[in-house]
Amino acid sequence: MHIPDGFISPSTSIAGLALAIPLWWYGVKQTKKFLNENEDSVTYLSSLAAFSFLIMMINIPIPGGTSGHAVGMAVLAILLGPWTAFIAISAVLFFQAVLFGDGGVLALGANSLSMGFVGAFSAYYLYEFLGKKIPKSIAFFVAGYGGMVAASIAVAIILGIQPLLFMQDGKALYFPFDLTVTFPAVVGSHVLIFGVIEGLVTVAIVNFFERVKGGVHA
Repeated sequence: MHIPDGFISPSTSIAGLALAIPLWWYGVKQTKKFLNENEDSVTYLSSLAAFSFLIMMINIPIPGGTSGHAVGMAVLAILLGPWTAFIAISAVLFFQAVLFGDGGVLALGANSLSMGFVGAFSAYYLYEFLGKKIPKSIAFFVAGYGGMVAASIAVAIILGIQPLLFMQDGKALYFPFDLTVTFPAVVGSHVLIFGVIEGLVTVAIVNFFERVKGGVHA
């Protein structure tokens, strides 16, 4: 789901950064508060961020000009809270862009908003809503699946509006495929494949942490 530089217009990248910066600022404050209030939280945060970094590096190309992969957004959100998850995923995306060219530096705001903010908060609130109504493992799966699909919708919209907004002489200046392509390609693949993977990963990892130490819930 990483959006590379050049796929979206400079104005879209700037808008994404402008929206992400105040959220990063607030998220860092919330993360510091969480780390101060929870014993062993630094260990959890570093290990889960490393896990997210690893699984996000396994990219599978999909039609529509992007890729699919697990993120670990629901794992981070359930165990550490959505703001800490947002900051951790944003940091992972930054290092992947700078060190490996996986996703764009200018597109960091758009990527962080879609995978970190939309994905993590969707997963967290799905779990909060369902956690006491259905078996926990099912709630974990739905949170992972729903967070991933929500993130893919955000990416599909960001990419799909580019040819609608930025055309010259009938040709797209940036990403060439509109929403009629990005929604079935990006969202469809995550509904059918990558959302399921994210859901299963969430069940396995969160259950593991709960067995080992009862979790570090926000």
